[in-house]
Amino acid sequence: MTDLFEPIPYPLWKKDKQAFADKLGRSFRETGFAVITDHPVDEAVIARANQAAKDFFKLPEATKEKYHDAANGRQRGYTPFGTENAKGQKAADLKEFWHTGRKLPADSKYRATMKETPVVDEVPGFDSATYAFYEALDDFGGDLLHAVALHLDLPEDWFDDKVNFGNSILRLLHYPPQENPPPKGTVRAAAHEDINVITLLLGAEEAGLEVLHRSGRWLSVNPPPGSLVINCGDMLQRLTGGVLPSTTHRVVNPEPERAKFPRYSTPFFLHFNQDYLIEQLQQCLAEGGKKQPPITAQDYLMERLREIGLVKA
Repeated sequence: MTDLFEPIPYPLWKKDKQAFADKLGRSFRETGFAVITDHPVDEAVIARANQAAKDFFKLPEATKEKYHDAANGRQRGYTPFGTENAKGQKAADLKEFWHTGRKLPADSKYRATMKETPVVDEVPGFDSATYAFYEALDDFGGDLLHAVALHLDLPEDWFDDKVNFGNSILRLLHYPPQENPPPKGTVRAAAHEDINVITLLLGAEEAGLEVLHRSGRWLSVNPPPGSLVINCGDMLQRLTGGVLPSTTHRVVNPEPERAKFPRYSTPFFLHFNQDYLIEQLQQCLAEGGKKQPPITAQDYLMERLREIGLVKA
């Protein structure tokens, strides 16, 4: 872990909200990333979800394919290996993944564009384990947005009614072992930025995550046990006119001695409600932020999904 990512202890939030918000804001401004130690997500919830993910990815390809919903942009269920590419990249990433989404009330207006997550019968406890993890990260993400709001001189609860029915996604990622050298020009996840508001990521068992610092250096991010990495997404960058940057990151191929080990990762992509209109905050424009046309969160999401190959152009 580079010293540029000064860990921020979560218990500080309970003691001094403004101090925590200031540390989080400074880290976001410097790198677009932050490392939170002593997070509140239950380790048993994490362990059950991780085991459920491993059990799912062991299923036969034909079984996993039953949960592949290409027609709806692969926003729920399974996405096969080699499907997604980073924006501007022709080569597909060396990964497969599962998406769990929000459970909506029966009368929700968002049901037209937010599908139900498929039920996985082949892995006992998969649905309950993954959704418990989803809810824990959704709750913690909301708490972290309170700190972001304070840093931006907004009311602490400013984000609450803008993300409470957001199209947030828990992604269960599997980077298979590399028994043979990968094709030239391919990596586990090519350099990219996240689409959403903020991303919450627990440390993976295998290394590989790197962040592009504004100095031009790639920095390795290996959070200590009990820590969680958070980064700004493109929607937060757009809201703040770039004051809080969405930083480029990637997952590089393993060193030869680790190539035969799989890598699992569980990013949680926290999104705005789909009808929220993203336009720059006045205080961020006054700070020198870049003005851009207003766009709804749904339109922005679809624009980006086309760019990364999950939705046909």
